[in-house]
Amino acid sequence: MATVFIDGQAGTTGLEITERLADRSDIDLLAIDEAARKEAGTRRALMEAADVTILCLPDAAAVEAVALADGVTRILDASTAHRTHPDWVYGLPELAAGQRDHIASAERVSNPGCYPQGFILMVRPLLEAGLLERGARLSVFGLSGYSGGGRSMIEQYRAFSSAQAEAWNARPYALTLNHKHRPEMQHFTGLDHPPVFSPTVANYYRGMLIEIPLHAAELTRKMSGEALAALLAERYAGEAFIEVLGFQPDGVTDNGYLNATETNGSNRIQLMVFGNAEQFLLVARYDNLGKGASGAAVQNLNLMLGLEETLGLTE
Repeated sequence: MATVFIDGQAGTTGLEITERLADRSDIDLLAIDEAARKEAGTRRALMEAADVTILCLPDAAAVEAVALADGVTRILDASTAHRTHPDWVYGLPELAAGQRDHIASAERVSNPGCYPQGFILMVRPLLEAGLLERGARLSVFGLSGYSGGGRSMIEQYRAFSSAQAEAWNARPYALTLNHKHRPEMQHFTGLDHPPVFSPTVANYYRGMLIEIPLHAAELTRKMSGEALAALLAERYAGEAFIEVLGFQPDGVTDNGYLNATETNGSNRIQLMVFGNAEQFLLVARYDNLGKGASGAAVQNLNLMLGLEETLGLTE
């Protein structure tokens, strides 16, 4: 039986991971007393007792926790702090051939961000196929439920009157175009320039859409929407958690509208292509608390422990 400690278990991501691991007979989940959760000595002792410690902390606290651990445990960090750090392995198993082996053998794994996963999984194959040049200047739009903002945002939304909730139905943010996920998006696609990233938080709990507009003329060779979707389908054939729905897939929209919550409760990410002969829209749909965060963490944990990657996860 593997032993796991979650440092930051009371946060949104920590609670979601705990829920996914609670009934696992192959994992002994160590718990910290609420009164001791900030005591360095207690945390250090639990880290030392764990095969893997999962950090569900703000960035600065995650850096401090790594120093506290000081080599006594393997670490899976769900914060942004180490995602592009050269000494950490990026925890996106579907990123490239061999990535699963890197995760399985790593002492330090950085769980991927919610928004970047959809962007990376759709853009990287286009660069690898030579359809996009590294110098391409891309834009990406993201829509997420308010759970992505953590406990304080969840409490804000749940405390609103109906009038306040209507005013906060959809709120674009990061308007300085310097969202903390941009370096991750650039680094793991291989782009020379970070994308223009415009995220929006909406008045629903969970569920995410990533949309990347492309002009057909920006591609290095003529491609149809069907061919773009086929390229993605070939790239992710056999992946348990990636479902490529194709070009203008039937039955996906409701009277022309795309539901952001269809994959909620699963670790599945759906990729699809829309558009026409001149313009394309690449779209990823997934649960920001599933494949976007906690589900991805369990997937990485399984690999780090040498277990079946899909254990405890709903496809």
